[in-house]
Amino acid sequence: MSEFLDMGGYAGYVWPSYGLTLAIVVLNIVWARRLLARSREEARRRLAMRGGAT
Repeated sequence: MSEFLDMGGYAGYVWPSYGLTLAIVVLNIVWARRLLARSREEARRRLAMRGGAT
């Protein structure tokens, strides 16, 4: 197991790369969900201003 975690001596490069990639993926998901929520709220607001008629 320690051989795997050592990554053949490249652990100092590999694990931070994995961590950075994971952080970017998580941030991308969070930002997308926030944008979706804002877009839905704005759509609801616009519909309410029009009287809800489609």
